[in-house]
Amino acid sequence: MVDVIHKKDKLLLHVCCAPCSSHVLEVLNEEFDITILFYNPNITEQGEYEKRVAELERFVHEAPFANNVKVIDGGYAPKLFFDMAKGLEHLPEKGARCFKCYEMRMRETACFAKNNSYDIFTTSLSISPHKNATWINEIGNNLSKEIGIDYLYSDFKKKNGYARSIQLSKEYGLYRQDYCGCIFSKNESEKRRNKTL
Repeated sequence: MVDVIHKKDKLLLHVCCAPCSSHVLEVLNEEFDITILFYNPNITEQGEYEKRVAELERFVHEAPFANNVKVIDGGYAPKLFFDMAKGLEHLPEKGARCFKCYEMRMRETACFAKNNSYDIFTTSLSISPHKNATWINEIGNNLSKEIGIDYLYSDFKKKNGYARSIQLSKEYGLYRQDYCGCIFSKNESEKRRNKTL
């Protein structure tokens, strides 16, 4: 009798940082053959970008549930973000600029997945309580229809997902930033910190 080996679907997972990827990889790795796309032109500072990529690669090599995951670096390209954000610079965080930023990063992920024979795509963005999962899934579903690739609906913060990501971050000593990466988010984060001083 021959054992039938279940072939896992190939999933392209957009990731913004190691902490956000942690619980997501823990949850999805049993079900999917995962490749990470680190595509984040929203990260303004090159040093910050490089730090996040290095931390993600370290985590993937150290975590037993992620050590078969490949990381693709989409490249440092903040001009793409600033071009997209023209006219929206004055808007507060969690507004239209953020929606367009989610869409830009998820569109690149969906196109890369389609062009490189992945079965499905998703993003780790919904793990954050600061990100709008309804928007993220709306964008994912629209891109799925437009580009012709399946999208994995997610709200990874549910069922204590965000709390678990914090726990995993502590276990692996992950660098946790307090802003998304763009200069607008960084400025708002600094204002919040200054108010509490």
